[in-house]
Amino acid sequence: MNTGGPGPPPGATPDSPVFVISVAAELAGLHAQTLRSYDRLGLVSPGRSAGGGRRYSARDIALLREVQRLSQEEGVNLAGIKRIIDLENLVDELRARLAELEHEVQAARVAAEQAAASIHASYRRDLVPVDRRQSIVVWRPKPRE
Repeated sequence: MNTGGPGPPPGATPDSPVFVISVAAELAGLHAQTLRSYDRLGLVSPGRSAGGGRRYSARDIALLREVQRLSQEEGVNLAGIKRIIDLENLVDELRARLAELEHEVQAARVAAEQAAASIHASYRRDLVPVDRRQSIVVWRPKPRE
């Protein structure tokens, strides 16, 4: 949900909680009381300073803007917005888990191929595979009398 906006300060990531509530409110185009309300409702959960003050990240500000857009332009109520955010977070988690599982499957395939190659390398060279669709005649010499 990148709606543009402020980037993190040098050395910070988009998830670094660096903006105090007044700055975050100004950057998001909202009133500070609205940010407090969104926090209480669980729509946007900022980080906290050692003293307990809210600290918003650039990602939080983008999310605040998206909440505002969904509310004002799309007419979605706050409960609906909360559900949308929760579902988007779940999709992100599932995508990450899928990527992990794809990596594990690929590693298992490589391990299986290596194991098969190792087994094939250990075959005795004087044995040859037989096509069972063809008939095989075993020659037995007649016993000597």
